[in-house]
Amino acid sequence: MTTRNTLLLYSTTVSDTGYVRSNNQDSSFAGERLIAICDGMGGHAGGDTASTIAVRSLAHIEREPAEPQSVGEVAALMETSVIAAHDAIVGKAKRERKLSGMGTTVTAVTLVEDHWVLAHIGDSRAYLLRNGRIIHATKDHSYVQHLIDSGRITPAEAKNHPQRNVVMRVLGDFDIDPRPDISVRKAQPGDRWMLCSDGVCGVLSDSTIRETLETVTNPQDCAQQLVGMALKAGSTDNCTAVIADANIPLSPEEQGHRHQIPLVGGAVSADLPPLAEILGTTVAQAPRLRDEYAKSPAQKAAELMAAAQEDAADPADAQAADAPQGEDGDSVGSYGGAFVADDGHREVRSADTPEDSGVSSSDAETGDTPNIASPVSLMPNAAEDPMPDTSEIPVVTKQDGTESTDPHDPAVVHAIQRQKVQQTKQDIKRRHVRRGVVAAIVAAVVLVIAGGLFAAWRWSQSQYYVGESNGYVVIYQGVNTDVFGYNLSHVEEQSHIRVDGLSENSQQRLQQGVTAGSKSEAEALLNVFITEGQRSTGSVPSQSSSSATPSASESVTVSAPVGTSLDPSAASSAASDSATSDSSASASGQGATQ
Repeated sequence: MTTRNTLLLYSTTVSDTGYVRSNNQDSSFAGERLIAICDGMGGHAGGDTASTIAVRSLAHIEREPAEPQSVGEVAALMETSVIAAHDAIVGKAKRERKLSGMGTTVTAVTLVEDHWVLAHIGDSRAYLLRNGRIIHATKDHSYVQHLIDSGRITPAEAKNHPQRNVVMRVLGDFDIDPRPDISVRKAQPGDRWMLCSDGVCGVLSDSTIRETLETVTNPQDCAQQLVGMALKAGSTDNCTAVIADANIPLSPEEQGHRHQIPLVGGAVSADLPPLAEILGTTVAQAPRLRDEYAKSPAQKAAELMAAAQEDAADPADAQAADAPQGEDGDSVGSYGGAFVADDGHREVRSADTPEDSGVSSSDAETGDTPNIASPVSLMPNAAEDPMPDTSEIPVVTKQDGTESTDPHDPAVVHAIQRQKVQQTKQDIKRRHVRRGVVAAIVAAVVLVIAGGLFAAWRWSQSQYYVGESNGYVVIYQGVNTDVFGYNLSHVEEQSHIRVDGLSENSQQRLQQGVTAGSKSEAEALLNVFITEGQRSTGSVPSQSSSSATPSASESVTVSAPVGTSLDPSAASSAASDSATSDSSASASGQGATQ
């Protein structure tokens, strides 16, 4: 059985690059169901990417589920989401070699059924302030923590240990177990969470953190002060803090509605639209660190000198600068499209004017307005999509029976969006059809070529010629050529007649190959060469007299032009004529003798 929360989570975040680093690799998230801090690592191009992927992988937990979820279900969901972030980071690192070795820590807390579910891996930290006591809710997965646990160094020695930045477990392109530590504890009204990167907790003592969390009641002011103190204390890393308070709803109406816009800080705030689509609601960039904290002492000194020179040049400007302002130069507690009252509660207001937008007066004057993004389903995207032509604007019949073609009318906007969706589907379908046609043409061409090659091979196997192989006269089936190194003929019949025992003319003909129209013609040609070979070796059968008449069946050598075919009938006729001539000559000789 599951129950809904009786507590509401109010959160905010501040993230700053710091005085030393060139880019911010931290990413933070502050919502009404989820808070998270991710500290990226892996060089200039990798850390910010890894922490952004991690926040996006966790962001769906912020969405209100269709059905209430149990603590166990959410705990399993947190672990699955962290592992999914790990897989996504590893996959991107494999696809883009420049990101090899990137990784990130993850520390995330969600509120479900009035219980805190915490997922943690790395050396970012989660502190819980409860009843004036600060609780370390996480343990660093670092080398120095391992040394502390084994009793080799003290916590005080770990502060200055040369390997204090070595992390033992993180998400990313490493051979490390990516499963996070999961812990659950009962939530209480008044609980205050602080999630931070090691750029903050690495330089601030627990007593300083506890005192600030306890005395600075406004969450945004508290986050600003913690990050500012870390920078002033000499932090050389990116500094990020998330502050979240658990309070009892002021009214039943507040319980069932979204009471704050999710805020993101650091690297993930550079591209808000994908996050807005994941959340299904508007998301805003967290307020930047106030100037009183963001500027280094050297920058402040330079600005003071420049201001003094301007005051000396123009006394009127100096008088204007002395005009009364707010306590800190900013609108009290305003940030990210949501106003923070003295008790830390927030209400969402429209952002039509600088006074009502949650932007401080100084930010409005400098144009430093927090970035805000909404999912496509909640906005017409007028700033991104060009206004359609008048002929493309649909005529929409509204529920009251009136027709509208106003492109700013919500009903028309939705109709235009539906048209775009349908057009996109049609474009995709056309692309698929074109790809299918191209694939069919390629397949047809391949089949034609393959069919032609097969037909040529079949024809070649109906051809024969007489040639030589390993010094012997043989019959080949096929044609005397090769294609791409593949020989189109093979030995069909072997003889015992050596080529070097034949005449030079016959040897040349055999080297070139004597073609035949059929196998029987090739066999007749082979017999001619066999007879010639037998004569050259003296193995032809003879009568008792040296002038004996050859038998009628004896073959004789018949010469033909080199490289031409020899008709077997012609060869037989020539052999017969030769035998007759020899017979006549023999008879004449015998008559003369008598």
